[in-house]
Amino acid sequence: MKIRVQIKEQNFIVEVGDLQDRPITAIVDGEVFEVWPDEGKAVAATPVVEAPAPKAAPAPTPAPAPKPAIAPVGNGGDKSKQVVAPIPGTILVVSVKEGQDVTFGQELCTLEAMKMKSAIRANRAGKIAVIRVAAGDKVSQNQTLMDYAD
Repeated sequence: MKIRVQIKEQNFIVEVGDLQDRPITAIVDGEVFEVWPDEGKAVAATPVVEAPAPKAAPAPTPAPAPKPAIAPVGNGGDKSKQVVAPIPGTILVVSVKEGQDVTFGQELCTLEAMKMKSAIRANRAGKIAVIRVAAGDKVSQNQTLMDYAD
């Protein structure tokens, strides 16, 4: 099912997998997320209504570059040493500590956005040097959550 999501005047098309599966798989701009909705609460979604095709054909645009596994960070620096928030939301749980060694795919923290929980996982193996968020913090898209030491 495809739904349209608007966050701070920015629109996203989200493709949602089977709502009975746990976790629910959601694809936002080509990036896959695992979502754990609260049990017992209804999940409401609005189907996407495609706009009619324009009468004049738009000028061709170059193909977009492939998306990185982790969204880019707006503050520069070596992005391979950072974990960033893929979407705006609230940090529910931080599962690691500074100085802890992590493996690729290990859950680092849980982010809640629009009453849906998403596990933020390590994009590589390494040691967590700095944790920049705590449970309850509101974060914006591409905000740095953690830095790797190496």
